[in-house]
Order: sequence, then C-alpha cells, then structure tokens
Amino acid sequence: MYLIDLSYILRWWFIYLVIGVIFLPFTIFIFKNFFDRGYIFSKILGSAVITYLIFITSELHLFTFESQNIYFISIILIFISVVFAKKTNFNIRDLPIRFLIFEEFLFLITLFFWSSIRNFQPDIHGLEKFMDFGFINSILRTKYLPPIDIWYPPFSINYYYFGHLTTAVLTKMVSIDSKITFNLMVATIFAFCFTAIFSISANLIYLFNFLQEKKLLLSRKLKFIMLFTGILSALLISFGGNLHTIYAFFKAYDVNNPIPFWQLKFLPLTFPNQYWYPNATRFIYHTIHEFPIYSFVVSDLHGHVLDIPNVLLAIAILLAIFIRFKNYDNNKIKIASKSWRMDTGILLLVGFLLAILYMTNAWDSLIYLSVFALFIFCFSKEILIKKIILILLTFLSFLLFSLPFSIFFQPLAIANQVGLVCSPNFLIHIGHIGPLVFEPNQCDHSYWWELLILYGFFIFNFLSFIFFITKKKQNPIDEFIVFLSMMGFLLIIIPEFFYLKDIYTTYYRANTMFKLVYQAFIILSLSSGYMIIRIITSFKDYSNIKKIFSLIFILFEIALLTLVFLYSFFAINGYYGNLETPKGLNGQKYLDILYPDDYKAINWINQNIKGQPIMLEAQGDSYTDYERISTNTGLPTILGWTVHEWLWRGSYDILVPRINDIKTIYETSNINLTKELLQQYNVKYVYIGNLEKQKYPNLNEEKFNEIGTLIYQSSTVKIFELN
Repeated sequence: MYLIDLSYILRWWFIYLVIGVIFLPFTIFIFKNFFDRGYIFSKILGSAVITYLIFITSELHLFTFESQNIYFISIILIFISVVFAKKTNFNIRDLPIRFLIFEEFLFLITLFFWSSIRNFQPDIHGLEKFMDFGFINSILRTKYLPPIDIWYPPFSINYYYFGHLTTAVLTKMVSIDSKITFNLMVATIFAFCFTAIFSISANLIYLFNFLQEKKLLLSRKLKFIMLFTGILSALLISFGGNLHTIYAFFKAYDVNNPIPFWQLKFLPLTFPNQYWYPNATRFIYHTIHEFPIYSFVVSDLHGHVLDIPNVLLAIAILLAIFIRFKNYDNNKIKIASKSWRMDTGILLLVGFLLAILYMTNAWDSLIYLSVFALFIFCFSKEILIKKIILILLTFLSFLLFSLPFSIFFQPLAIANQVGLVCSPNFLIHIGHIGPLVFEPNQCDHSYWWELLILYGFFIFNFLSFIFFITKKKQNPIDEFIVFLSMMGFLLIIIPEFFYLKDIYTTYYRANTMFKLVYQAFIILSLSSGYMIIRIITSFKDYSNIKKIFSLIFILFEIALLTLVFLYSFFAINGYYGNLETPKGLNGQKYLDILYPDDYKAINWINQNIKGQPIMLEAQGDSYTDYERISTNTGLPTILGWTVHEWLWRGSYDILVPRINDIKTIYETSNINLTKELLQQYNVKYVYIGNLEKQKYPNLNEEKFNEIGTLIYQSSTVKIFELN
C-alpha cells in the first residue's frame, strides 16, 4: 500500500475517533449496563446524527451542503455533549480505559486490513458501483438537499440514499477525493461490522455472568471468554459464508440446475474443483441470498451494506432495552423509574434509528420495526394496552424523523403489494384481496437441502443450544439469544410464502429473499458465536451422556466452521487476484487503462466545472460502462441506466421519450430540432467520446460547433459548451 493511501486511512480514522469522543457521553448513558459502555457505537450514532442534522438544515435551506457548515454543526454537538455529560455525571475514571483502547485499536486494524484488501482491486467499476458512486458524487456537488438524480434530472434521487449521504458528509469533513473515500467507506463498514459485533458478543457474556452471579468483578477467565466470544462472533459475521463451500470437494455442477452435493462425484484430490464463490449467493433458483463477506468482497456501497453499522446499533439498543426490562443495572440497583419521560426517550431513540434504517435501506426499517414490536410483546412487563401504545408511539416517532426524506420520495406503487407464493387457482381468479395479490406462474419453493446448505450451520448451532442449555430456570441472556434466533429463522421462512412485488417477474421473490435473509445472516451469526461458547463453557454442568454429545458437537462444529470460513478464502482470492498486484485506493484509476481519454476528461471536468449543470452523454443499459461521465463527475445527464430508472420511477414508458431524444440530439442534422431538445432538457454541455460514437453511428458532430463552443478536446474526446 502506498504511503499516501496510509495517510488517507489515518485521516479517515481520526475523524471517526473525534466523532466517537463527541458522542461518548450519549452512548455511555444508553449502554450504561454494557461493560464497554457501548464505546464503538458512539461512532455509528455520531455519524448518523451529524448526517441527519446536515440533511435537515440543508433541506430547509438553513445551511448549504458545505464543509464549514458540517464543522459548525459538529461544534454545536460538542457543546451539547459537554452539557449532557455534566448533567449525567459523566466521569472518565468510571470507564474501562484499557478495554476501550483495545476496541479502538481493533477498529483501526480492521479498517486498515480491509483498506489493504481493497488496495488490490480498488476499481469503482462493475455491478452496482456506478450507481452508488454516482449518488455520492451528486450529493457532493449539491448546494441544497435533496440531491439531484444525475440519471433523471431535474428530479431528486428516488432511492434510499442516506448511507451515501453519510459517505459524502465524511468525505467533506476529511477533504479527500470521493474516488478514495468510496473505498475507505467500504473498509469502514467492514471495521464496524467486526468491532460492533465484537462489542455486542463480549457484552452478552458479561451480562450473562452478571445476571447469573450478580457480581461486577471480572475474573481473568471471564475476560478471556468475553474476548474469545467477541472475536469468534466478529469472524463469523465478517468472514463467514455458508456451507456451500462443500461443493469445492465434489465435481462441479450446472449452476443453473444445482443438485445435492451427495449426488455428485467426490473429488477431494482436485480441490477446489473450479469452485466459484458467487454461486453461494445464487444457489436457490432465481433468488439472491447474499451475506456480508460477499458484500465486502465485491464492495458495492449499496443500501444493505451501508446500513450494517446502523443495524448493529439497533441490535445493541435492543439488548440495552432488554436489560432495562429485566430491571438490572450495572450497579446492582433496580431501575425503579417507569416514567413516561424515560419511555419517551427510548421511543425517540428507537424511532430515530428506524428512520435512519429506512432512509438507508427501507427493508431494514420494516424488519427491525417488526422485531421491536415482537420484542415488546415478549419481554415488556407492561399491560397489553401500554405495549400497543409503546409500539404505536415508536412508529409515530419513526414517521416524524423520516418525514424530511419521505416528502421527496415516491415509493413504487406495486411495492405496496404482497404476493403469495404458489397461489391456489381460486385466489388467482380473484386477483387480489387488499394488498395481497395472487399471480399465476409464481410458484417456486426452496428445496430443504438448499436451505440446509445455506443455513445448516445456524440450524445446527441453534438445535445444539436448545439441547445442551435448556433448563428449568433460564438465564435472561439465553432468552434474548433464542428470541433473536427465532427472528432470524422467521426471516428465512417468509420468502417461502410471501414476496413484495416489484418490476421483476422471473426473479419475483429475489429481492424479498435477498433483503430478509441478509439480516437473518447477521442475526444468526451473532447468535451462533454466543451459542457455541455457551455450549462449550457449560461442559462441567452436563450429565455424562451430554458430555459425550458435547464432544461430538465440538467435532462437528470444527468441520462446519472450516467450511464457513473457507468461503472468505475463495472469495477474497477470486476477486482480488490472489492479492498479487497492489494498485492503491484510487477507484478511478481503471479508467486510465480502459478509457484513457475519458479519464483525462473526467479529471478536467472535476477541476473546471462547478455546480451541477447537465452534460449530455450516451445513454445505455444497466451494468454497462455507459454513464461513466455522470457517475465519475456527479454532473447530471438526460437519462442513465435504463432498468435502474425504470425501478426508481415505476414505469418504462416515461423513459422511452428520453432514450429517443438523446439519439436524436446526437444524430439529427436538424439544428433547430437539436437546439429545441437541448433547451427542453436544460443541457449545458455535450460530451462526445468513443462510447457516444459507438452508440450513435450517425453522430453529427459538426452541428455542435455551430450551437456551442468547444471547451475541451483530446484525441477522441470533445466537450462543447452550448451558447
């Protein structure tokens, strides 16, 4: 890794350190029952709050989206934090300083680690990266939020972009180019994934011991178990895959027609038998079932990835509320207050976090609102009517905090329709009942062996936990883990019966399964780390028969863990070329190889064109290299990736006129018609490069000399500024 990239990493880490320090008094108050006082979550909460405040103030035109205004808001938050610290009797001597230093070191090391991995393939190219990078660059160029959709101006982005906004906010704070911070944010999410899970898991063991022994004193043995549990859970969620890697020991199968591995020829001597890591995320026919390590490897800054830190914060808060419900605090004093003041604070916090989840990745807000509601019904000691009131008030709080985003967002109409998998004929004839729709030819169920390959590791751990740990009197933390696990398995089951309708017909349940099982993987990875350690550390309490079974469990667990962790070996080496050729963190450098003249032009545009005037470029299909100018500069063009805009706008018909008009502008010899269309779309610049010439073979270049001024030229690129 280059020294300049190392300086970028340190600057990026330092701004998160500052944010964490600012918000530490708040997280200490929220997580006062946690051994580490929720230290790592101060960074996550802080970046969310700062981003939300700049979002609100910019939408209201109180502040422009500029670095100095972000600093100003941060300074105000410092004063608020100091006042809050004094009112809550904050005392730094009460903190486990050594443990906090260890967590900070862990965050820095994991940030550096994945930045080093990205260093071997930093290209912001392929899959969803053009979209994600375009969002960030559009936000960075905007004066007031909401940001312009660079692929459908003058309308704002009609997608969940809060995570991209957070990236843009931090980019402005550290004054590093987005082509670097894109990769730094990927590494940051990996670091948060690792350290936040470490914190939650270590605290699960700490709280288990406290509720079991009623002792605050930590023995050396307990500290070791906390450390080991945290590391194991962090490894499971950050590096773990599923059991699909078992296919590396067998003859390759047709990826379009997977079969059980035991029906294939066993070929251990030719391991890994051309194993290809993406197949583990597309194993069930016409579906998607990804998990974090796959996301980190391919490094799309998509909503489900950007939301991982917020999701882990939500789980941590759920645990903090659970301990409050159990009426314990870390000074062994019962929490006597049940005032509406305390309840209101919790409701506002949960509502705010649900809003952050919604604005970053809407599915997650639906998932964790449901989890929270079931959690209240299962564990709150309030009467039924108050439980309902608590849930309703939380929902209203969520609506209030998400309102600034919602007023500019138009959800896809059919997204409010829920389909039934394998609808019976009599319901198909009815068509729909309320939001439920019954469609023909939408009947795909996963085979039991497919689910076993994907989630067998979690099933084995859960059943083993129930077998070994179940007693007449349960520790409350065990109850919490069982609850989480049940929520995870429920998320896996739902797509077998229901799907949220979208524009995709063949892959009709793909998105539903994708978003639900992604969260299931996170939840069940966290639960598995705890369950494995609980089973092993409870050995002395078992009967002789259970002790024998526990030895068998350990042998099976080692085999399963080997398969699970083998995935990251395949994925990292497969995507990053066996980590052989370092390239640095510049995500645009690939352009210098594939499109050298475009690369030079993009750099010129970024240095010389301010604001967000519309620049026309060739329009192309999703996942192609078209829109490379708008993506890499943040300048809007008339129309971008077709399927993406179709999904965001809900209709293909509204895109067709723009597709035809772009073709006409480039190819027609009618100057008046060209002028009329350019004025209609408020185009300021016209870009002509090799992709434009390939897309529009009848491109009429000369007319632009008459209606504009040539302001940039290289061997294959011309940029015209219209008069």
